[in-house]
Amino acid sequence: MRNPLVRDPARPPSSRMTTNALDQSTTPYLDDLLAHARSRPGRFNVPSHQGGAYASSRLVAAIGKAALEFDVPPLVYGIDAGPEPTPYEMAQRLAADAWGAGRTWFVVNGASHANHAVLLTLAQLGNRVVVQRNVHSSTMDGLTISGLVPDFVAPEIDDELGIAHCVTPETLEAALQRTPDATAAIVVSPTYFGTAADVPGLVEVAHRRGMALVVDEAWGAHLAYHPLLPVDALSAGADLVVSSTHKMLTSLTQSAMLHLGRHADPRLDPAVVDRAVTMLESTSPNALLAGSLDAARHEAVTSGEQRIDAALPILASIRKRISALGLPVLDEGIVGSFGIAGIDPLRLTIDVRPSGLTGIAFASRLRELADVYVELTSAKVIMAVFGAGESLAADAARFYAAVQAVVDDARQTDAPTATAALDAPPWGALSISPREAFLRPHETIPLADAVDQVCAECLAVYPPGIPNVVPGERLTAPMIAYLRQAVADGAFVRGAEDRMLNTVRIVAGDVH
Repeated sequence: MRNPLVRDPARPPSSRMTTNALDQSTTPYLDDLLAHARSRPGRFNVPSHQGGAYASSRLVAAIGKAALEFDVPPLVYGIDAGPEPTPYEMAQRLAADAWGAGRTWFVVNGASHANHAVLLTLAQLGNRVVVQRNVHSSTMDGLTISGLVPDFVAPEIDDELGIAHCVTPETLEAALQRTPDATAAIVVSPTYFGTAADVPGLVEVAHRRGMALVVDEAWGAHLAYHPLLPVDALSAGADLVVSSTHKMLTSLTQSAMLHLGRHADPRLDPAVVDRAVTMLESTSPNALLAGSLDAARHEAVTSGEQRIDAALPILASIRKRISALGLPVLDEGIVGSFGIAGIDPLRLTIDVRPSGLTGIAFASRLRELADVYVELTSAKVIMAVFGAGESLAADAARFYAAVQAVVDDARQTDAPTATAALDAPPWGALSISPREAFLRPHETIPLADAVDQVCAECLAVYPPGIPNVVPGERLTAPMIAYLRQAVADGAFVRGAEDRMLNTVRIVAGDVH
């Protein structure tokens, strides 16, 4: 496996470099939204604030009149209706060209929307699918929606830090042998922690068995835009790729893309994907979100490589400086372990145990001492996300100063540290499918009494949002203890009807 920060002459060009078919300097959808707003049309359609004219004065003061003028409903002639290709269709074609996809869909309910659409699409091909167990909870929800039965494949686990990393090609091969009737395999790369799998190897394994490979690349929308970053999934030959464009690029929160590979499995009918996306989408999609996708694509193509180029030495420096404080960081030294083929340097995972604090306590002190927020905390680590732009040097300096302040404060105070958080225990056994668990009768019982019961909820400690319990899995005593500790430490558990987890919904009756 290669060092991700050393240029690899054998690596194929990134997907965006493989075509110059379209003029990437344009933003057709965003431009036409602007033109529509500037024309001051008579707005006698929804939304009823009508371009801001009737909006709350507080909302206007908060986000500005321009944002409200861009709040254009769907099916406006000349924007997403009228002669084809419409500006909206052209924006999606430009995105497909930019990432090297055969077709791209804008989705405005986040990568969760794309994951749901993927599972609904795969359900057209059969009823079983191989799924990496540390996928996002939205994939588990997609299993419930689609009715697909999962065969879970475990990633490589760093037991020392309690981090689930990547699936290896060898592990995927074994999983596909166990489930020869699977329609596809779904893997995650890069993970929430920024570790990238050997996606070309995973593609080769799946395709050799005649199966499609879906890559949840929610955290890797930027990978195609610099040759020193891990190989992006479309360049590696993946069939369907989920891209949460707002995470590591610059579109607005809740905006994402779904890409169909140029040479995707022919069973993946674009018309079926399109129907799945449309079925799960609001009939009133937000134009600001789609416009931000058009803008983010333009920025990534025209300046992404230069921005990342400038960011790499700054991020390398911050890693060294934090390591010098006595806090180990995840860096390229981990490549070759735990199925990891590359590291995304724009995410910084720090082992905070030498400070004497848990990750949760360390993040709390960052907020209290420096008004600094991080993306993720766990029992032993915190993870910060950095952008690639002009303010990065100042942002990195501020982050370092905040980390140093917490370390110094922890060393100088005799105050007791927070109770040590528990590591996430092993996942329970899947007794019935997630959809069956959702549809069968439920009952609500005290969590303390739920040992060995089949859970009816998808319970995911947020962040990172990786399901600790999937509907249809049996609850174990260690998992119950972990969930109770997480809530006591202030974590949010997505999917729990009782947010305090005093009770839990289980499948009623005997489940064999």
